[in-house]
Amino acid sequence: MHIAPYDNRNEPIVDANHPLVPLNYFNIVKLKQGQDFTYRVPGYETCIVPATGTVTVDVADETYADIGNRRRDVWDGDPEGVYVPTDTSARFTCRTDAAEVFVAGARFDTVLKPFAVRAHELDVVQYGSDDTKTHRKIKHILGAAYHDRVGRLLVSELFTVGEGGWSGFPSHKHDTDRLPDETRHDETYNFRFRPAYGSGLQMLQRVDNEPGDAFHVVDGSTFLIDKGYHPCAVLPGYEMYYFTILGGLSQRSLTQYFQPTHAAQLETIPGIMDMVAKFK
Repeated sequence: MHIAPYDNRNEPIVDANHPLVPLNYFNIVKLKQGQDFTYRVPGYETCIVPATGTVTVDVADETYADIGNRRRDVWDGDPEGVYVPTDTSARFTCRTDAAEVFVAGARFDTVLKPFAVRAHELDVVQYGSDDTKTHRKIKHILGAAYHDRVGRLLVSELFTVGEGGWSGFPSHKHDTDRLPDETRHDETYNFRFRPAYGSGLQMLQRVDNEPGDAFHVVDGSTFLIDKGYHPCAVLPGYEMYYFTILGGLSQRSLTQYFQPTHAAQLETIPGIMDMVAKFK
């Protein structure tokens, strides 16, 4: 499902118990200097990630000062975030002229402890190649390193390396719990392009070798993936970024099922198995 950019007025774009992606939660909050925002999501653990700007986060009697260091856009430095436990009130306050803040969430019952992820603590992987049109970098904010501190939520930022090319290929899905071959993880994206008038294509193929759907995504588009194979591409001459939220049904570790028709290309894309391992 494609949600075109709109002024959400700091209200969730993907609220709790969404009919398509009930395991996900997503909000974009825009603040001016000195303004604050308080939220609490029963049944969902969350992560606060400034897209741009700097915030101070107060959660569970802890204060995490100066989270986020990007000014111009999501390419201007590395992300930072704060993990907020399930059903816990959190407040963040804008410390710069303005801030745009992503709030990512996944359904989870147990209340854990909050913590901050600073830029030097990110788990970064780069894979693919210009020749295969699959060159990209992933910055894991809540990645595999936090399995013992997070319940079901995976949060990452994905960048195309260079201009043009494909992401999420070879095509894969993760809509059914059938271990060891696949896990059920709902997924939500928010896209950005550089320059901002760039755009791309999000595919969604429900069944192998049967026609699927294609959606034109633009700067600020949100896309919900409930089921199916889902590669995406950016037009030549533009760079693409997407903020990624994964919420697991029965476990945090993601097991992707690669589309049989294209699975042989796992052997042709440099470093792709390292990428897969980072979601485990």
